[in-house]
Amino acid sequence: MRWIVARLNTKKTLGMASVLVVIALGATYSLWWPTFSSFIDRTLQQRRAVNAPVDEHAGHDHGAEGHEDHAGHDHAAHDESTALELNAQALKNLGLSSDYLKPIELSDYKRTITIPAIVAAKPGRTQIRVSSPLSGVVTHVHAVTGEAVTAGTLLFEVRLTYEDLVDTQTQFLKTLSELDVERREIARLEEVTQSGAISAKTLLERKYSRDKTESSLAATREALKLHGLSAAQIATIETERKLLRDLAIVTPDIDSHDKTEEMRLSRLPFRPVSFQTEQARRPDLTSRPLIIEDLKIQKGQGVMSGEMLCSLSDFSQLYIEGQAFEQDAPTVTRAAQNGWMIDAIVQSTSGQEVVQGLKLAFVGNSVDPATRTLSFFVELPNQILRDDTNADGQRFLTWKFRVGQRLQLQVPVDVWKDQIVLPVDAVVKDGADWYAFQQNGDHFDRIAVHVKHRDQSSVVIDNDGVLFPGDVVALRAAHQLQMALKNKSGGGVDPHAGHNH
Repeated sequence: MRWIVARLNTKKTLGMASVLVVIALGATYSLWWPTFSSFIDRTLQQRRAVNAPVDEHAGHDHGAEGHEDHAGHDHAAHDESTALELNAQALKNLGLSSDYLKPIELSDYKRTITIPAIVAAKPGRTQIRVSSPLSGVVTHVHAVTGEAVTAGTLLFEVRLTYEDLVDTQTQFLKTLSELDVERREIARLEEVTQSGAISAKTLLERKYSRDKTESSLAATREALKLHGLSAAQIATIETERKLLRDLAIVTPDIDSHDKTEEMRLSRLPFRPVSFQTEQARRPDLTSRPLIIEDLKIQKGQGVMSGEMLCSLSDFSQLYIEGQAFEQDAPTVTRAAQNGWMIDAIVQSTSGQEVVQGLKLAFVGNSVDPATRTLSFFVELPNQILRDDTNADGQRFLTWKFRVGQRLQLQVPVDVWKDQIVLPVDAVVKDGADWYAFQQNGDHFDRIAVHVKHRDQSSVVIDNDGVLFPGDVVALRAAHQLQMALKNKSGGGVDPHAGHNH
């Protein structure tokens, strides 16, 4: 009986002790659970690595299907020796903002060669000469050097002094008066002829005289057009019956012309230049600003017909003239045939800027005998950096790209489809290995990768299953992360780590 009572007391004591242990473990959960969980994760990871079967698809390219199989992959476990935990301040110091922490996406990689180039004007488009259509004396100069103007802006006013033009206008007004007289006389004779007082022959002679006067008037009108007057100006002379003394010269519209004001000496059909198609596609081209340059005309100066008053420059569309060596000519020709886009590299004090997706316009058909280079031309849309209007209402612009500016062109040699392409700062080299840093929660795990190709700005990572599309990696500061990882492990820091000598 005593033995049974002792056993009951012992069980009661053990039960109370178990309850106390459970309570103590629950109260100190935040202290012991993270370490215990990490121990379990590492143990399971090591066992999976030992017992994992051989992957028959290892080394094969994982496209979209491989990414779907990877969707449920567990990234929670990581090796502390190859992982870094970064706080918000460290991320800011390394520049790892949301722009540099993005999921991996498959993209096309262009293997390129670098060719020197220079920004060039478009012949017949960039430079426009404004000339005086008639001889005269400049009475007003409204243009200012460097000012930006649009089509229709008044530039100059000229008092006409061309004697032949004055005589032609005088003859035009005289013929108009004679025609008015003939028409009034015909109207009077028509009433008299109906009554039988005058024969119809007299009326017929007057009509012949009217027709001759109208023919002379038409010839004089064409003579005025030949002198440079427009149909609107001739209509003004005809309506007001005054000689045209002052000529207003305005900014021309580069490619929009009124065909009714142009004489066509040939009746053969014609087709406008191809720029008309671009104008229809981009309506903004009709109102693009032109910069006044080479203004040498002063008020009171006499000018002759055809003399240049100023020049206008259109910098909205330029060329990049690449200068390829003879051995690079096949590469440039192949890029043009395949329609591959070209990138331009612009150097500045603030760093390097890459202008992507430029279209190759055409390749030259001759090699410069002096430099032994082949010229090819790339379209360069320009941008306005500064648009300012002063107190006098004069507008001044600063364009991003300037004629004569030097840069480099990256011409594609080959295009690799569906590749993992990362910035060059996203990987670091340590000995024979290349590493990238994958984001795993609040940690960054160092991942060994195979670099298939590397240039000045990008690296191509082998899509062998180590990294998958959708994984988030640090797109910069891989060198700094590698140094921090070595400092954490207690190893000496190699100052040359990540640099290619």
